[in-house]
Amino acid sequence: MVGSRGHAGHPRCGMHADDREQGLRTSEISLSPSWHAPGKRPFILAGALLALLLALAVTLAWRVIAEERARDLEAWQIRLGILAEGRVAAIRDWLDRQSAELAGLAENTSVQLYLSELAAAGGDAAQVTDAAAQESYLRNLLIVTAERSGFGAPARAPAVAANIQPLAVAGLAVLDADRRPRVATPAMPPLDGRLASWIQSAAPGKPALLDIFPGADGAPAMGFLAPVFAVEGGAGASRQVGYVVGVRPVAAALFPLLRTPGPPEAGAATLLVRPEGAAIAFLSPLADGTPALQRRLAKDTPDLAAAFAVAEPGGFAEKRDAEGAPVLVTGRAVPGTPWTLVYEVRQDVALAESDRRATRLVSAFALALIIVAGGLAAVWYQASSHRARAAAGAFAAMAKRFEQQSELLRLVTDSQPNAVFIADELGRYRFANLETERRTGLAEPDLIGKTLDAVLGPAAAARYLERNAEALGTGRRINALDRIEEADGVSIRQTAHVPLAAGLDRPRGVLVIEEDVTALFRERERRERVLKQLVRAMSAAIDRRDRFAADQSVRVAAIARATAEEMALDPALVEAAETAGMLVNFGKILVPPELLTKAERLKEDEIRLIRSAIEATADFLAGIEFDGPVIETLRLMQEHWDGSGPHGLAGEAIPVTARIVAAANAFVAIASPRAWRPGSDLDGALTQLLGEIGTRFDRRVVAALVSYLDNHGGRARWAALTEGRARAPGAPAA
Repeated sequence: MVGSRGHAGHPRCGMHADDREQGLRTSEISLSPSWHAPGKRPFILAGALLALLLALAVTLAWRVIAEERARDLEAWQIRLGILAEGRVAAIRDWLDRQSAELAGLAENTSVQLYLSELAAAGGDAAQVTDAAAQESYLRNLLIVTAERSGFGAPARAPAVAANIQPLAVAGLAVLDADRRPRVATPAMPPLDGRLASWIQSAAPGKPALLDIFPGADGAPAMGFLAPVFAVEGGAGASRQVGYVVGVRPVAAALFPLLRTPGPPEAGAATLLVRPEGAAIAFLSPLADGTPALQRRLAKDTPDLAAAFAVAEPGGFAEKRDAEGAPVLVTGRAVPGTPWTLVYEVRQDVALAESDRRATRLVSAFALALIIVAGGLAAVWYQASSHRARAAAGAFAAMAKRFEQQSELLRLVTDSQPNAVFIADELGRYRFANLETERRTGLAEPDLIGKTLDAVLGPAAAARYLERNAEALGTGRRINALDRIEEADGVSIRQTAHVPLAAGLDRPRGVLVIEEDVTALFRERERRERVLKQLVRAMSAAIDRRDRFAADQSVRVAAIARATAEEMALDPALVEAAETAGMLVNFGKILVPPELLTKAERLKEDEIRLIRSAIEATADFLAGIEFDGPVIETLRLMQEHWDGSGPHGLAGEAIPVTARIVAAANAFVAIASPRAWRPGSDLDGALTQLLGEIGTRFDRRVVAALVSYLDNHGGRARWAALTEGRARAPGAPAA
């Protein structure tokens, strides 16, 4: 597999011209049919070499097919996720606008005054000042708002001379404190049946949403409800004087939001579904013309894409749509609703190009098999022939076929985007595809025989040569990932080093396949940044509930990260310690704010409540896939070194990240002021931690914390954290 492309007499063509002449002379001398005769051995060797080349080519081809299909699937996963998230955002924005319309009516002073007077009169409208005038004004207000916001009756065909009452399918209404309608638009549906049950079940003082249901005309509709509070006294269930309720059709406003902007994606479909017991209900119309709300399928339907999206929102898989066609699917939950948005694209459309490439490769290798079979048959025929000249002619034909096979193998390797080359034990190029030529800037005839050091330079060649030596020494494939500084930035390269035994015309060497995975790593880094930003936002929201613990999560995260780095832990464990520190107080969402800000020492049962809330943090976050042991750290951070903690783990059995976060959390708690006590100075806080070494805390963790504070700028960093000038965790000290 070395040499120039198609030059006669080069080893890549099967044999040298001198070798062919020697074979011809040998055939003329020895006419024996024996396979061991000198003239027959080249035929045997040629057949064996062909088989070896074919096996190598088939292996490379299937590897190329598998890798390209995996890349295509990953690209579709990213693409479908982005499209699905965009549609969810559009739907959530539409729902917020509908709720905002009703909230605006509920906060209207005229509505509040009317219902406040009505509530004060015990529901007797006769005692309300100018009740008729107020109701007339409110009716006009509702009609104008309904027409503007989509809560009005949909446009209908011109009226006909018939005594048929139009169906009431949409409208707005004002209800009193007993949830009875007082003022409504003309087309407001009757508040009975499903609507009445929904209104009666609504929690006092809170808005409510009625999920998509068949309206009076059979079309999909939804209901929205907002509480109305008295003019004075603030919002609260005790000050509620009524409701504003709205019903509207959604087919014309909601379902178009499922379509992505721009030209439609071939073979793609976006659906809204929701679970209904053991079934999946399709809320939006289907591509086959099935109307909204008219299709339900069992959750256990084999490989049902919608069932997968409901069960694993955010996941990606190859499943089947409602018609049984194979699709690529992802799903996203719509916040505040029981809906799941399903985005799917037909597999035959999405992977059409991959399938065509695979078909071309398979066809090429089928042709190769035919050629090889014909070549072997020719070898057998000529080897058994008693005529030396006929045998020599067959040998020349076999050499030609071997040359064709070599060119076919080159065509296969040149058609893929990865660099593929073979280096021998001395680090010399023996084979190189087009991508290798492009990256080195040399054509194959100039590469073959040169060392990697001479072509790439000693520094760049070292990473290949080390792994090639390891692959040859162990006899195993070696995989590696490298970050490479280039003129246009940093690139990430993934290499596979496959040891190759010596062949008839090839010395022992290593097959190297190198792929550029920069785009995949950048996408992964972006997702990690988004997760960190979400964690910080969640922690900040929890900390705001307790003014005495403001920014505590940031401080715990900073101390935990610094301690882990002082202990020289693996970067993944450092990140896990920081993330767990940022989330350590998330469970306090279960603790009433008045308890968090209580200005006196807490009672034992109150302390137990706070500890149980902290323990609940791990359960809250168990569904999130963090890169490191974040959940395990949060679950076990209250364990004590001597085994007296809640789960009885002791010593090294407690994960090191849990020991670090426990010490960091205790240090921040002692050094920070609370409602019932001032904060301790740093030395006092460290004294308390040192006093509990061997009981609560690990000596190495506390020693690392002390070293960070005293030797590596920790005290200055703490001052910055407590003075409101906190940097993001992991940022360098000033």
